[in-house]
Amino acid sequence: MTTEAPAETAAVARGALEIVCAGQLDRLPEFYDEQFVDHVNEMQFHGHAGARESVSFYQSLFEDLRFEVDDQITEGDRVATRWTLHGTYRRRSVSLHGIVISRIRDGRIIEDHAVTDSLALPRALGLLRTMALVVDVVRGRVKLPRGAVGRA
Repeated sequence: MTTEAPAETAAVARGALEIVCAGQLDRLPEFYDEQFVDHVNEMQFHGHAGARESVSFYQSLFEDLRFEVDDQITEGDRVATRWTLHGTYRRRSVSLHGIVISRIRDGRIIEDHAVTDSLALPRALGLLRTMALVVDVVRGRVKLPRGAVGRA
């Protein structure tokens, strides 16, 4: 169990989303434990390298990537965060929603369980932009998570 106050655990989870996931990967060790495990839908990522891999897709997709924390609830060493991702791909503004439950130990996130709608991005982009995204992935302009354990 964490010794941090609820406001401190919430601040760690908020910082991970608003600072690290939105692009400041150099600050990753401030928010994530070295033994970090990230469960995203059916994928898993491990350690700091896994955390980088987990967010690389959205960072390569949206130059103007921004996460907004919509709501947080803390209980003990866990923080549930409802968030909205904002970004633009090929002149189309996109907002995607998700929820992550973070487990905090010694002021850093040791484990995340995140859930997002896998079809929200193609729906938001539309058929032509989704096809363009597939081409961008094939050409290496957008990076899919490669180090995932499980199904992507």
